[in-house]
Amino acid sequence: MEAPIIDRGDTAWILTSTALVLFMTIPGLSLFYAGLVRTKNVLSVLMQCFVLTALITLLWLAYGYSIAFDTTGLPVCHMTWSGPGGFFFDLGVLDFAGGIVVHTTAGVAALVVAIVLGVRRGWPTQPMPPHNLTLTVAGTGMLWVGWFGFNAGSALGATGHAAMALVVTQISAATAALTWMAIEWLRAGRPSVLGIVTGSVAGLAAITPASGFVGPIGALGIGVASGVACYWASVVLKARLGYDDSLDVFGVHGVGGFLGTVLAGLFASEIFGGLKGDLGIGHQVGIQLLAASLTAVYAGGMTWVIAKTVDALIGLRIEELGEEQGLDLHQHGETGYNL
Repeated sequence: MEAPIIDRGDTAWILTSTALVLFMTIPGLSLFYAGLVRTKNVLSVLMQCFVLTALITLLWLAYGYSIAFDTTGLPVCHMTWSGPGGFFFDLGVLDFAGGIVVHTTAGVAALVVAIVLGVRRGWPTQPMPPHNLTLTVAGTGMLWVGWFGFNAGSALGATGHAAMALVVTQISAATAALTWMAIEWLRAGRPSVLGIVTGSVAGLAAITPASGFVGPIGALGIGVASGVACYWASVVLKARLGYDDSLDVFGVHGVGGFLGTVLAGLFASEIFGGLKGDLGIGHQVGIQLLAASLTAVYAGGMTWVIAKTVDALIGLRIEELGEEQGLDLHQHGETGYNL
């Protein structure tokens, strides 16, 4: 039997996509979040992004890939992407690049940890604005560009499928950014830089599960919906419920990923220029909602158990002096700025 021939074009695209996804994390995600925190915690955020990049690389080498894609591996990824035998896969759930596997799980986990950890000292009465929005804007640009590898790379080849995934990713991000800006302009009388960049990330997160299945019309719809929903979750809902999600991971990634997963069932239909119409809109939206809901419950429950266990063993929250001093000095003995 002849060995399969490796396609050089497809291989080149996957290598490029891999580099783009790494670019999302360091420096993209590093700068995006580092700009949002207070000056005394900047190095801590940068350190976390670097450490996680290095650590996950070795964990992926040791066992991560096997756990993710083996028939008996970690549940959400296996159920969605491992092929026949995966519960969500067999149901016909659509998740092209990680609306369930990445954004819903991470967003819900962030919400649970924020609740278990508690609010920062002085929040919400003490103003805690981002210390450097210039870093955040630069990081957002890197995230946006890197996201093309995240979504279009999931086509696993240099194909028309990948090209459409890239196009709808751009459309959704642009639409959500302008939607968020318009809402702020109407409500506050002026748009903010923080708002437009946050809106773009919301659009990127929401299009992720649908990017391989929808067309430009679907991307427009998802962009508008995610801009509105993520703004409401990050600005209105958070204030009403009183949880301290300082980087709006739940409001942007959790809500955006969940919403995008459900809307994939709607806009993937051929009626809206999508590529999937096998199960009918009502049925597809139903299983998308079921999968996203089960994932949210599982991620939330498991995160609560892990957070409570860590808190009981070594403590989850830094002591009062360290919080006041800042994580940079207290944890690393360094500062990012000469004060």
